[in-house]
Amino acid sequence: MIAYPSIDPILVSIGPLAIRWYGLMYVIGFGVGWWLGRRRASEPNSSWTPTDVDDAIFFAAVGVILGGRLGWILFYSTKEVLADPVMILRIWEGGMSFHGGLIGALLAVAIFAVRRRRSIADVFDFMAPLPGLGILAGRIGNFINGELWGKPTDAPWGFIVDPAVLHPMPAAEARRLCERFAIDPCVLHVHASQLYEGLLEGLLLFVIVWIFTAKPRPRLAPSGLFLLCYGVFRFIVEFVRVPDENRGYLLFDWVTMGQILSTPMILIGIALLAIAYRRNQASGNLQLQTT
Repeated sequence: MIAYPSIDPILVSIGPLAIRWYGLMYVIGFGVGWWLGRRRASEPNSSWTPTDVDDAIFFAAVGVILGGRLGWILFYSTKEVLADPVMILRIWEGGMSFHGGLIGALLAVAIFAVRRRRSIADVFDFMAPLPGLGILAGRIGNFINGELWGKPTDAPWGFIVDPAVLHPMPAAEARRLCERFAIDPCVLHVHASQLYEGLLEGLLLFVIVWIFTAKPRPRLAPSGLFLLCYGVFRFIVEFVRVPDENRGYLLFDWVTMGQILSTPMILIGIALLAIAYRRNQASGNLQLQTT
């Protein structure tokens, strides 16, 4: 098995100011999404301008941060926040819901589309291939924070997590898991579910949707593919990820909140793909050729 390295969640500290790996991963994610969007906008016949991309990414970033935090509160930690409201501000400790961030981003991007008099479906389709690498970066941030570990395992690719040699934040999370699984002495042997999610929901999702959108596709098809792939990948990883302690399994002793939230994504993704290919409408993200 692989020994989990002792990583300080704080990258740089200057007086009271601290730059954390988790926050840096969000900056990297938005930056890569912006670069990819600009690259797509520069392709021949694109109806997008660099300024359009700049503004769309700004709207999406605001939606992700607000929606991600609110989603985490509503879906996972309502009782804890009521007991300690200051938790809302401690974003550096983690506590961001992807599903909440997605809802926030969709609402924000829809507002952008209306303001620019663009089809909301076209804007969703343009944005669909952009978040994948950002999701990968965010899951690496979870790994550095030592949070969202998977279930105990003896697999050779599992991680040995020893809180005795870790920095306080990941060490505290490891001790909570030891208490939960009654492991004494406290040395975890667990799946790195954060990295599984990063590779599936992030890297593989990006590759699939980026290649798919390299050619003209019917309106709503890219959005449908994104929702379907993310939903399926997240549903699968939830089988080895430890559910949040304050939620646990919600149905049948195996269904998690993540799976419940991912199921509508799968169904909506399938529906959008079916609608897209039935209607076969041209995307407004490409300018019409004139002869």
